[in-house]
This record gives sequence, structure tokens and C-alpha cells, in this order.
Amino acid sequence: MQLGLSYSKHSAVISAFGREYTKTGIMDSKFHRWLIDAQDFRNIGDYGIDTHISEADANAVCKWASEFIEQAEEFLQKHGN
Repeated sequence: MQLGLSYSKHSAVISAFGREYTKTGIMDSKFHRWLIDAQDFRNIGDYGIDTHISEADANAVCKWASEFIEQAEEFLQKHGN
């Protein structure tokens, strides 16, 4: 399923994912929450001065990414992409 959408900011991609895929029921809403949380962790990692990401949090994000990729691949296989 190709929507022909284009974005220049991570926040816009995450917002569009929520609008186009989770609010419509195409993907589980946990994936939208995970994207939001992962972006927050990225911002802390890139810009946090006194805050650090724990190893447990980093491992959780890797698990989320793996599950997200698995679900995305299944979705694409079902929809001919």
C-alpha cells in the first residue's frame, strides 16, 4: 500500500503513521506509541546533557524495532508491495 506521502521531519512521519495506520486499524496502536517513545529516546541520546538512556531501554527499543519490522513485512506481503 503506497500512499504517496512525503515528510521532512521525523515528527511528521510519526504523526502520519499514527493517523494513516493506527487510527485506521491497519497497524496496532502500540507501534505508534513505540515510535513516539523511540524518538524521545533518540532526542535524549542526541541532545540530553544530564540524561542517559539505560541499557534496558536501549534493548527495549531494539525489541520494538524487530517486532515493528516483522509486522511491516507481513503487511507488505499481504498488500502486494
